[in-house]
Amino acid sequence: MMPSVNRILLTAVVVGTTGCQFFGSVDRDVVQKGYRGTAMEVNYVSRDQNAAMAAMAAKMPAILPPAGESPPGPLPWQNVQVLNDISVAEFNRTMIAMATWVAGGAGNCSYCHNLASFAADTYPDGKAIYTKAVARRMIQMTRNINSEWTEHVGNTGVTCYTCHVGKPLPNGLWFYTDENQILRHYLDGAGARVTSKTIAPSAANRSSVKQTEWTYALMISQSNSLGVNCTFCHNSRQFASWDQAPPQRVTAYAGIQMLRDVNTNYLAPLAPVYHPSRLGPKGDAPKAQCSTCHNGVYKPLYGFQMAKHYPAIWGTHTDWVTPFPPAYTTPPAPIVMDTVAAAADSAGMAATPAGVATPAVTVPPPPAGPPVRTP
Repeated sequence: MMPSVNRILLTAVVVGTTGCQFFGSVDRDVVQKGYRGTAMEVNYVSRDQNAAMAAMAAKMPAILPPAGESPPGPLPWQNVQVLNDISVAEFNRTMIAMATWVAGGAGNCSYCHNLASFAADTYPDGKAIYTKAVARRMIQMTRNINSEWTEHVGNTGVTCYTCHVGKPLPNGLWFYTDENQILRHYLDGAGARVTSKTIAPSAANRSSVKQTEWTYALMISQSNSLGVNCTFCHNSRQFASWDQAPPQRVTAYAGIQMLRDVNTNYLAPLAPVYHPSRLGPKGDAPKAQCSTCHNGVYKPLYGFQMAKHYPAIWGTHTDWVTPFPPAYTTPPAPIVMDTVAAAADSAGMAATPAGVATPAVTVPPPPAGPPVRTP
């Protein structure tokens, strides 16, 4: 019988090679990253990155014009618990944007508010507005990600739209099923380590074929989430080596740590707040994984810097340096400030502070197509 250590290595090589060579059934771009014959090439889901990025830009909501240099607060409304450190104009602008990002339209304020009393945390029948409580926590979470997890989100940042893409429930949400669930890696699971250095198992060497399969399944879920193959983060010469790995592996590891922070401190504790229909079979709150933000591409929204246009969700991050040519960071559609004022009026909110003129600012349209980018 083949020694266990060799069986583990053979299993890893076979499944790893299979995953890299047969990545899905769709067309893909192939970018060589290493010497010929080493399989150091990255496979992308979309053969035409220009077309894919242009299609993404066409679906994105327009970036609302800046609110100006109005000083923060005090806000004229009651019970504002989170967004109380921004100006009235920025508050209105952010609320309109959030309604579009999450509830499907700028006028859909009723998704989180009692329209008879915007300050209330309950509906007219006295039932709690759980979406409002969840939204408050999500704003805090977004600020934390943009401030504390730049090792993963870099200078792209995140907004509500990054995950929600215009609908109440993001993609890729998951619930607890059993103690061996792969996605527990993003909550309270142990690290993915399968490097057997001895033949015989021991307390110090617990690597097994089962653990190899578990780790491989986790890696494949990450590959599918980002739309890339194994060598996006690993060196085919030595998968376990950090020294020889591409820089994306460090970014990915930071993403795993970020997900554990998000799931442990922000999402899982919301179980008592959610309506029972939003909970899993075992009563736990929905949690995130890589696909929740990435939605099948190696950078959410192909790296479009939506966050830098909305100061209310920055947290302590204020230095939004543009990593790409300005032509490719243009908001995806033109919009006039008067449209914002009309939307705010229909929602029962003031678009700008009293006595401040509302300028008509038009944002230029996007370029014909974004550039092809490789990691």
